[in-house]
Amino acid sequence: MTDVWAVGHAYEVYIGRWSAPVADAFVRLLAVPPGRSWLDVGCGTGALTAAVLAAAEPSRVTGVDPAEGFLAHARARVGDPRVTFYSGDARSLPVPDGAFDAVVSGLALNFVPAAEQAVAECVRAATPGGTVAAYVWDYAEGMAMLRHFWDAAVALDPAAADLDEGRRFPLCRPEPLRELWTGAGLADVLVRAIETPMVFADFDDLWTPFLGGQGPAPGYVAALTADRRAALRDRLHGSLPLAADGSIALTARAWAVSGVRPS
Repeated sequence: MTDVWAVGHAYEVYIGRWSAPVADAFVRLLAVPPGRSWLDVGCGTGALTAAVLAAAEPSRVTGVDPAEGFLAHARARVGDPRVTFYSGDARSLPVPDGAFDAVVSGLALNFVPAAEQAVAECVRAATPGGTVAAYVWDYAEGMAMLRHFWDAAVALDPAAADLDEGRRFPLCRPEPLRELWTGAGLADVLVRAIETPMVFADFDDLWTPFLGGQGPAPGYVAALTADRRAALRDRLHGSLPLAADGSIALTARAWAVSGVRPS
């Protein structure tokens, strides 16, 4: 099954609403001084670019993503003359060598085939002494919404285990991220956790975004028959910690990795 990334609004209600606070925490964690140039690799719907504008006082931000639908959403979201968005591949960035003080990527690196090539491109785009950093969801343990979803799916359909991002993306753990960054020749490599609460008003608030078709789990739901989809819905509902008012409080954890391109 191919992951679908095309419709910005569907992604926003599914994962995008949780990526904004993580992006803000990530930018503040990097503490890049004001007036610097930034490159957002795999910029998607623009959450990280928006966080850079809000918290980092950049001189300019360039966003690159292969999904035209996401780029259209990002352009509509970020109306700032300091920002330019381009269509492009993380493995062959359409930017000059050494052009950016900070090269960052949010929730995208694990979806890029040949992540080593993408990180090498990020290093190439960074100025000597510049920051190269990324963050990815902790799919194996820390992304509670998806952990509940895939546990329910696999209980009904053992073959679904092969689609579980926790299994598909072994990169999304501290040590593989650290090895990827050090292997790219970056110095002062740090891996840190970023956590944000995920509070849903009720079960429908959690479940309905899974029907939008954007990403691995919604893509799996879209491929199910109506009966199997209903069974998964019921199984997931029964596994969640519902409060007395029907709300559901979970957490989302991402791993952030950062390093410096040697001078």
